[in-house]
Amino acid sequence: MKNYELMAIFKPNLDAEEVDKNIDKISSVVKEFGGSVVSVDKGGRKKLAYEIQKFRDGFFTTSILSLPADKIAEFKRQLRLNDNILRTMFMEVSEKASV
Repeated sequence: MKNYELMAIFKPNLDAEEVDKNIDKISSVVKEFGGSVVSVDKGGRKKLAYEIQKFRDGFFTTSILSLPADKIAEFKRQLRLNDNILRTMFMEVSEKASV
């Protein structure tokens, strides 16, 4: 299994409890697919550079996930189905080169 980084921007009209529920929902989907959540960092509410779905700010979170490669497409589909997420960025975490 490879490690991946997921940055998600949630709608700003959600309160902190609803954001936590959505993060838990994402974590449960990862576990359902046979992966694990390494860490979750809540960046808080920040202003966006441009308007997304008529929102000018959003609640930023960054998660490090471990997922099987064959489940990535279905995981991305599950993220798109979540109406509370404005935008996501999903990328593979590469190991740092030792000098």
